[in-house]
Amino acid sequence: MREIFYLDAINEALSQAMTEDERVFLIGEDIGVYGGAFGVTLGLLEKFGPDRIIDTPISEPAIVGIGAGSATTGQRPVVEIMFSDFLLMSLDQLANQAAKMRYMFGGKAKVPMVIRAPGGGGTGAAAQHSQSIEAVLLHFPGLKIAMPSNPYDAKGLLLAAIKDENPVVFIEHKLLYKKVKGPVPEEMYEIEFGKANVLKQGKDITVVATSYMLQKVLGIADDMQKEGIDMEIIDPRTIKPLDMDTIIKSVKKTGRAVLVEEACYTGGFTSFLASEISSVAFDWLDAPIVRVTGLDAPIPYSIVLENEVIPSDVRIKNGIKKALS
Repeated sequence: MREIFYLDAINEALSQAMTEDERVFLIGEDIGVYGGAFGVTLGLLEKFGPDRIIDTPISEPAIVGIGAGSATTGQRPVVEIMFSDFLLMSLDQLANQAAKMRYMFGGKAKVPMVIRAPGGGGTGAAAQHSQSIEAVLLHFPGLKIAMPSNPYDAKGLLLAAIKDENPVVFIEHKLLYKKVKGPVPEEMYEIEFGKANVLKQGKDITVVATSYMLQKVLGIADDMQKEGIDMEIIDPRTIKPLDMDTIIKSVKKTGRAVLVEEACYTGGFTSFLASEISSVAFDWLDAPIVRVTGLDAPIPYSIVLENEVIPSDVRIKNGIKKALS
């Protein structure tokens, strides 16, 4: 099978979805000629024209509001927010309107909207352009949240998200775009939300990681194996809905769990995940659950300091060894 970059997998998914369904359109800042801040939508303006690749002024509340409104009238908008940090400016439109409309109208109003948002740090973009805010969004019923860690999942999850009748926040880590390459079928396919992927079977410890952190965990797997540590590695793919069954099954087998995410320690997604594991599989745990996360600090502009805030390979390895000690 051919191998393509994460960025190209997303571009292809968008192109195929727009070709298949004329209701699908893209809206966001600089997504036409420039292809967005990271060039993900390059070439789509020439293919589909300005009526379906819509450049907007700099107003995230307006962009998300247009997306939500058009979705309720039967369109299938894919909204691009230039940096996931800027979703905080549109929380009213996203959390109070889009997330709640289907419930408030007894299912009569559907909101089939996808919000694509580059997240995470590692690019030297400093405190206002490098956050991991998925735990904030996790709090709002009605939203689905996908965090694909590789090109195959990026295409399959995005195609599934576009067909979903509910608003989906689709978080794409910036470092994945042109750094991670993998096998991706040319044809259209969908990956079901709420189905985790066990990327490596193991017997000693369960390691659950999201987004780019999953790539870091895979990167240390051989080193840990050489030290006699056989990890079972799980990618949730979507954190809402979350496949707890697969995670619990693994924890019951290994008896230990390490949870890795880039977001801040306090109030992170893995706080919720650790609580759920403890409540369901406490009797199977042979050691306390270990969380490896970002520090409780804004992302610094200095690359040296940024690397201290974001979980490193060494910190992940130490977390695994701590759980096994």
